[in-house]
Amino acid sequence: MTGTTGAPTRVLVLNSGSSSLKYQLLDMADGSRLAVGLVERIGEETSRLEHTPLTGGGAERRERTGPIADHDAALKAVSAELSHDGLGLDSPDLAAIGHRVVHGGLKFTAPTVVTDEVLKEIERLIPVAPLHNPANVTGIRTARALRPDLPQVAVFDTAFHTTMPEHAARYAIDVETADAHRIRRYGFHGTSHAYVSRKTAELLGKDPSEVNVIVLHLGNGASASAVEGGRCVDTSMGLTPLEGLVMGTRSGDADPAVIFHLSRVAGMSIDEIDSLLNKKSGLVGLCGDNDMREIRRRIDEGDASARLAFDIYVHRLKKYIGAYSAVLGRVDAVAFTAGVGENAAPVREAAIAGLEELGLAVDSDLNSVRSGEPRLISPDYARVAVAVVPTDEELEIADQTFALVTNAAVEESTN
Repeated sequence: MTGTTGAPTRVLVLNSGSSSLKYQLLDMADGSRLAVGLVERIGEETSRLEHTPLTGGGAERRERTGPIADHDAALKAVSAELSHDGLGLDSPDLAAIGHRVVHGGLKFTAPTVVTDEVLKEIERLIPVAPLHNPANVTGIRTARALRPDLPQVAVFDTAFHTTMPEHAARYAIDVETADAHRIRRYGFHGTSHAYVSRKTAELLGKDPSEVNVIVLHLGNGASASAVEGGRCVDTSMGLTPLEGLVMGTRSGDADPAVIFHLSRVAGMSIDEIDSLLNKKSGLVGLCGDNDMREIRRRIDEGDASARLAFDIYVHRLKKYIGAYSAVLGRVDAVAFTAGVGENAAPVREAAIAGLEELGLAVDSDLNSVRSGEPRLISPDYARVAVAVVPTDEELEIADQTFALVTNAAVEESTN
């Protein structure tokens, strides 16, 4: 589809993982989704592509299995599925491709059109994002090869958090060492925190510049942010996504000396400790499950380890809510989002319980309602609103991508 000016309005959003490729095609004329899909187990014999077109009056999911050798083959397979629905990558209605890039360091504070130099800088950041940036680079290279004439835009998870003041972003370690190795707090889930904080302000009927929000992005990965007048002033993740809240498989905050202790006493290697803290800790390390629904089921059956895991998870949440209330000084809303935040009513209720002195309360009836819409779950008398705001990172990436290429086109036409 083209806009009223005849310019293309579609954006393809790509999220490339090490062995997966998630995608959505959106029309920015109205924000509608035209297709969504996922390619997983790339490079294996059991690769799977799941594609759902959302045009023509209904969603009819298509699935194909079989070997998909690499990301180039995956994107070509996606293009074929889109072409089957008249939505191919060669369409003149496609304005740009937006790429989720996890780490942008301090250089990238906003969405950026990808050039050779930009790509080199993303590659230079691989040491601080070894699990994510290599896959993001692969996705960008593949898309550029297929559509070299089309703007490719990198939207960075870290960009929203670059407004943190130095006293929040710096670790208290030797400055020369920190600067030499880019050691500082960067934060992640930035597109989600940006989207949810803005939507929370809309829910309150205010401009984002007028609202202070604590955003709790609770999924398998989890992070909190303190957003003051639309700008992030603190966030729980740090140099990597390991710091902060208790997560599905990540420990979150831990004494750094745990690493030295495990090395000296247990004889564990750095790689083994890395695997322990990132993949075998958090909820799964505490009770063997990282699915909050299963943990709640086990709690209902009297499982003590599940109860302890839940209590540790909630305790960490309360600490961050309290800390960010102090950082912000005035809090207008606490917003829950992502898989657990949007769907686990017991987590929301437990996290807010006992925080009445901070102006927080949850209405049990409102909290128990399941809905895909942004909503308040706090009683009218509460001084601070508590909200559930479904996140939409793909729409945020598409919005930022489209705004960038549209503004660039306008500037070019006026020069």
